[in-house]
Amino acid sequence: MLSQTLYFALGGYLLGAVPFGKIIAQMAAKIDITQRGSKNIGATNVARELGLKWGLLTLALDVLKGLVPVLVFMVFSFRGDISSQMALAVVALCPLLGHQFSIFMGFRGGKGVATALGIYLALSPIACALGLLVFLMVMLKWDFVSLGSMISAGSIPIFLTLFHQPKAVVLASVIMAALIYFRHRENVLRLVRGEERKWKQRKR
Repeated sequence: MLSQTLYFALGGYLLGAVPFGKIIAQMAAKIDITQRGSKNIGATNVARELGLKWGLLTLALDVLKGLVPVLVFMVFSFRGDISSQMALAVVALCPLLGHQFSIFMGFRGGKGVATALGIYLALSPIACALGLLVFLMVMLKWDFVSLGSMISAGSIPIFLTLFHQPKAVVLASVIMAALIYFRHRENVLRLVRGEERKWKQRKR
């Protein structure tokens, strides 16, 4: 079980580390997305700089790199016992770590929201759907992608607990939320200063 977990964890990290936003921006527009807009490789920045269709493609690929390794592990290796639950928690963390600290980008990366969405979709579709609902409600109210992402990430551990997910998985979701908050630290400062860009705000 340990060797299987290590293989899945490594595979999940490497898949998560693929910077799809950077690759898409380079192929579609010959630009380095890390030097444009917010300099983030995620779907929001890609959509703002290249257009909505490229942002949606980035979003889909980033979701898949969280979804696929966790779902494959659950189908082929998850047995339901304590050790298997702990292994699932480890495997679930790895795509997010890959995205945020990519070996292909000098251990830099994106904020990880879309990749976390894919992970949660595999772990608990209902909790994931409720987290998305929270995100949409915050977006409709305040129009900040960053704020919606952070509040949604913080709500997921609560939903996982309510739906009786294993404690190891809930703990992993808390760590994931903390990592997402850490990657949003500059957004938090801009929100406090009133300088954060709204989704519908035109590029200056």
